[in-house]
Amino acid sequence: MEFSGTAALIVVSYGSAGLVEANVSQLATEWPELQILVVDCFSSVEERERVRDACGRRGWTAILLDDNAGFGGGVNRGAAVARDRGASVLLVLNPDAILPAPDARALVAAAAAQPMGLIAPLIRRPDGSLWTEGTDLYLDNGTMAGVRHRHRHVGRPRMMWVSGACFAVSGSLWDRVGGFDDEYFLYWEDVDLSRKVLEVGGQVSVLSEAVAVHDEGGTHDDRAAGRAKSETFYYYNIRNRLLFARMRLGADDVRRWRRSALAVSWGILLQGGRRQLLTSAAPWRALRKGLRDGRRGETGPAR
Repeated sequence: MEFSGTAALIVVSYGSAGLVEANVSQLATEWPELQILVVDCFSSVEERERVRDACGRRGWTAILLDDNAGFGGGVNRGAAVARDRGASVLLVLNPDAILPAPDARALVAAAAAQPMGLIAPLIRRPDGSLWTEGTDLYLDNGTMAGVRHRHRHVGRPRMMWVSGACFAVSGSLWDRVGGFDDEYFLYWEDVDLSRKVLEVGGQVSVLSEAVAVHDEGGTHDDRAAGRAKSETFYYYNIRNRLLFARMRLGADDVRRWRRSALAVSWGILLQGGRRQLLTSAAPWRALRKGLRDGRRGETGPAR
């Protein structure tokens, strides 16, 4: 497939200017027509200057926010600028992900050819192992599993969603669904976007011939498997699961998700290992606040 329109790459940075420059430079060199917009969610004056300097040297557009708008909010700001400049396809990439130029072109061409499609690549880890090829959200209780495990869940209602780490979407579909919902701030905003695409009759799919490499957690301090994760990670994963149910599902589903909330939230805490649960109050605080705010549809920690 060939693409003859205008495409824009949107990368949201929060303290990750070095990653952005390292991971995007080759793509920018090999696809010079691609508009590149780097949205800096403010973390420090020094980091702001790194983003400004990198964009100035590379000829990229720096969008410098005065606050931390979160991942979804940052993408929304970048998408608004890209659409004002005439971009017909939006390509979103995490700072800790690498997308080779041929794969980026394939994704953009697919989104242009399928204007009602939200399209992600196959995503692998740096060691070559599979990170995601799409994930199923089971609507009966809000649990998740990779699409390759569908044979274990026959008969359960589900929807597939694709990671916000890398995806392409037509500008017209983005406008129609209103982009990301800022209420999520972090985590589950990509689940919600997938749901909104499906609700307007669109398709959510993975283009398996396009491959991105994601160094998961490269923008965080909790990269090691089994290592305690941040309170922010726990809080928003617990809270936003319940928020999604409130916003997107019926009353019966909401009740089922609430009944399973404690068990699912416990699984979220265990992603950081058991030792942290004995030595830190942060996971327990995130559990309590996440469940409370998710049920109320509120946001707890300051952004």
